[in-house]
Amino acid sequence: MIIVNTDYIIGKEIKEILGLVRGNTIQAKNIGKDIKAGFRHLAGGEIIEYTEMLAESREIALQRMKEKAEKLGADAVINVRFMTSSIMGGAAEILAYGTAVKLR
Repeated sequence: MIIVNTDYIIGKEIKEILGLVRGNTIQAKNIGKDIKAGFRHLAGGEIIEYTEMLAESREIALQRMKEKAEKLGADAVINVRFMTSSIMGGAAEILAYGTAVKLR
């Protein structure tokens, strides 16, 4: 499965547009990591606990989007984008979406 954030794939021709596919997840850290993150927030610098949480969330959302594209019989997903929204303190939703296509 080819996944790109452009509306084309070099050397490939789009045969058919299958439609929008998306995957999302909402993740939250546990109380122990939230406390550590709170101390880092006071001291300054990168809040590693949230960086890791968001990286993991992006991978989950991307995998779910890919699975939906595969169910449609897609060869690729083009125009892939990510969107993030805060649900509550310490929890965020990550949405991955793009256009599933068949290639020649």
